[in-house]
Amino acid sequence: MTTNWTPRYATRIAGMVPSDIRELAKAMRQPDVISFGGGIPEPTLFPHDVVAESFQRVLSDPQTARIALQYSESGGYMPLREYLAGYMGSRGVPCAPENILITSGSQQGLDFVGRLFLSPGDTVLVEMPTYIGALRAFDACEAKYDGLPSADYLRPAKAKFGYLMPDFQNPRGTCMTLAEREDMLDRAAALDLPLLEDSAYESLRYEGMALPPLIALEAKRAGGIDKGRVLYTGTFSKTIVPSLRVGWLVAPVDVIAKLILIKQAADLHTSTLNQMVMMDLAQRMLNEEHLTRVRTLYKRRRDVTLAALEKHMPKGVTWTRPEGGLYIWVTLPEGVDGTTFAARALKENRVASVSGKSCFAVKTVPNTIRLSFSLIPEDKADEGIRRLADMLKKI
Repeated sequence: MTTNWTPRYATRIAGMVPSDIRELAKAMRQPDVISFGGGIPEPTLFPHDVVAESFQRVLSDPQTARIALQYSESGGYMPLREYLAGYMGSRGVPCAPENILITSGSQQGLDFVGRLFLSPGDTVLVEMPTYIGALRAFDACEAKYDGLPSADYLRPAKAKFGYLMPDFQNPRGTCMTLAEREDMLDRAAALDLPLLEDSAYESLRYEGMALPPLIALEAKRAGGIDKGRVLYTGTFSKTIVPSLRVGWLVAPVDVIAKLILIKQAADLHTSTLNQMVMMDLAQRMLNEEHLTRVRTLYKRRRDVTLAALEKHMPKGVTWTRPEGGLYIWVTLPEGVDGTTFAARALKENRVASVSGKSCFAVKTVPNTIRLSFSLIPEDKADEGIRRLADMLKKI
């Protein structure tokens, strides 16, 4: 007799659905598909020679190799936490290593914050639209959603925390101005609302002035991180390599202590070898020369994609013009369903995009899609946009 597993699953499983982007990755691997799908880093930017050297540096010395191959403390490799404390300080965030938890990618940071603060039925305030991966992490905690305090959501539901991405937001590509950041902190203070700041794309600015992260502005207001209301997640995935899965959380010391308990329960600690290699890479690669190379390629791809949209798209279609990041948010004419459009475009025209509907927790706007230009060679971008535009014209 075959066991029926369904009634044995925890109640939270009912609210967990596959990520559209993870599912789309299967199609993106097909050679005839022009993909504006996942925001995946361009692999030719990966410093594979330097990565190999870093592994060799760590493992060739018996003393460092013993550390790298052994269990380690749950908070993270202390020299890496010290390095990140210095990095955050350069971003205007004065903090100590004790304010930092090393995570297996910033996605684990989102998961841990959800686990720490959310009981079933609790509310998270989010942007509309917002990052799909954050919704999936909070779904696992059986969360409910409402909009962050704004002109559209003056009186949101009482919530445990708010989640937002001030720099080059996924999926819209937009960046909050300094005035908008200050206003968000004012609104959060009025609601006594903690904020979770996702900074995955802050280093990918192609034009305009860099702005301080929310956690820096809040620390200045409150008199330090430990007195503030902002938590921060960072990652090396978009600037160096994603596969080592090294990210970090910055938070008050008391919050970090609780997050470490969750880390111990989840995986004991992030791979020590990967942390040591990433520290070596960061010290050698997070410089203006490497970042300029990364930004130059993505800026060129953004510009080509924007030019193609301008050239081919019919009237009634609008899109964002991001100053950085990897995404363009496209609003289709009224009555065109983005989910149906994206599915047809992939099947009939071999062009991948992401339905905007999946990026909304509530108040869905169906006539939207997200385009990522990170993996699009310049000679393919114009052709891909032309195919999408031709489909729209037929509709």
